[in-house]
Amino acid sequence: MHGSVYFKMLDDACFFAVASLADDVFVLTTSFTTYFTRPIASGRVTSRGKVVHAGKTVFLAEAEVFGEDGKSIGRGNGAFMKSTTPLGPALGYE
Repeated sequence: MHGSVYFKMLDDACFFAVASLADDVFVLTTSFTTYFTRPIASGRVTSRGKVVHAGKTVFLAEAEVFGEDGKSIGRGNGAFMKSTTPLGPALGYE
């Protein structure tokens, strides 16, 4: 699996964890670090993210990607910031 897929899964897991706490405006990734711990060539992969710090505007989150066998294949952490863009129909939020 290409490293960009690891990054995307990790970033999305963190993003949605943070977005679950910021329900008024869109959240932006301001920095992200990815660690590739194992290669994987086939099978289903899943990711899980969690918020480790929630400030007024800045959030820190971390995530892990797992192979079908449940073994960790990568991890990452990032900083996320509230934007000034309100959530609404234009962004797909009703």
